[in-house]
Amino acid sequence: MRFDLPDEKKLTHEMIIPMRWGDMDAMGHINNTIYFRYMESVRLEWLFKVGGATDAQGNGPVIVNAFCNFIRQLKYPGDLLAKHYVANPGRTSFDTYLTLERTDAPGVICASGGAKTVWVNYAAEKSVPLPESVRALIA
Repeated sequence: MRFDLPDEKKLTHEMIIPMRWGDMDAMGHINNTIYFRYMESVRLEWLFKVGGATDAQGNGPVIVNAFCNFIRQLKYPGDLLAKHYVANPGRTSFDTYLTLERTDAPGVICASGGAKTVWVNYAAEKSVPLPESVRALIA
C-alpha cells in the first residue's frame, strides 16, 4: 500500500540530516528502520521549535501511526534534506508528512512518509484538544 502526500499540506520545517556509517545494514544501504528515526528527528525538532513539548498539565503529542514509502535506496555517505509538512487538523490530532531527498540530488525524493499525532493527557491516557498555539500553526 502506498500513501501519497495530500495536496492540502503546509510546509513547516526543513532539516539537513547526515547519513551515518552505522545507519547502513548488511545489504549496504540505509536500514529501513532508520528512515523512521530520520522522520522522528525532523518531527520532534519542529514540535520543540514551535512550543509543542509537554505542557505543565502533562499534555503532549503521541504518534498513533507511522508509515514510510521507500522510493529509492539511500546509501552512505551523504546528507539528506528532510521536508516536514502538516495537514488535517482535527479536534485532538493532526497529520504530519515528510519527504527525504539527498542534498546532492535536489528534488529527487528517496522516501516519503508521515504520522498521525494525537494530543493526549499522559496521566489520564486520553486525548485532549490541540493547544491553540499548535492549531494556529497547522490551519
